[in-house]
Amino acid sequence: MIAHLEGALREKRPTRVVVDVGGVGYEVLVSLSTFAALPDEGKTVSLRIHTHVRDDALQLFGFHTDLERALFDALIRVNGVGPKLAQAVLSGVEPRALLVALRDGDLATLRGVPGVGQKSAQRILLDLRERALELEEHATGAAPPAPSADPGDERSEAVISALGAEVHQRARAERAAQAALDDAAADAELETLIRSALRRLAR
Repeated sequence: MIAHLEGALREKRPTRVVVDVGGVGYEVLVSLSTFAALPDEGKTVSLRIHTHVRDDALQLFGFHTDLERALFDALIRVNGVGPKLAQAVLSGVEPRALLVALRDGDLATLRGVPGVGQKSAQRILLDLRERALELEEHATGAAPPAPSADPGDERSEAVISALGAEVHQRARAERAAQAALDDAAADAELETLIRSALRRLAR
């Protein structure tokens, strides 16, 4: 199984990147937290990897930090939580803020993640509350702060970053991203938001 990749960042999008290792391009699925930490295309990137094997495919999920990968591994062990939903949780809640939510039994934070229903959120809290305390003890640095970032801000920044290859005026990109977010459903996919923002830029 692939556990780590380091190579040239050939392509990056809000939910996927392509890493060139010795001439071979690996497609890696990432969360918004990892996407925000990526270098510019063409530069060297190093990612922790979880290899997910399915009957019809092999998927690689990449993480910027050991903590994010540990949280991902913990999430996919919860009944009913697969890799895609775990990735969505880590996109909607920054890793250290997720530790706080798990530790404090914060159901509202988990329910705020698109795709996480009431029962899924309850299962995650029930299964991972004690595990979160262990992860918190082993996390580097001080104890995690209370969550403050608005997931909507992260989604907006992801849309703006994705538009960067299309436009060079950030102000226009910000307006288009915000308009797309305002008009879209709360659980709209990032790809849908990006297409909506691009249509606004083309007007």
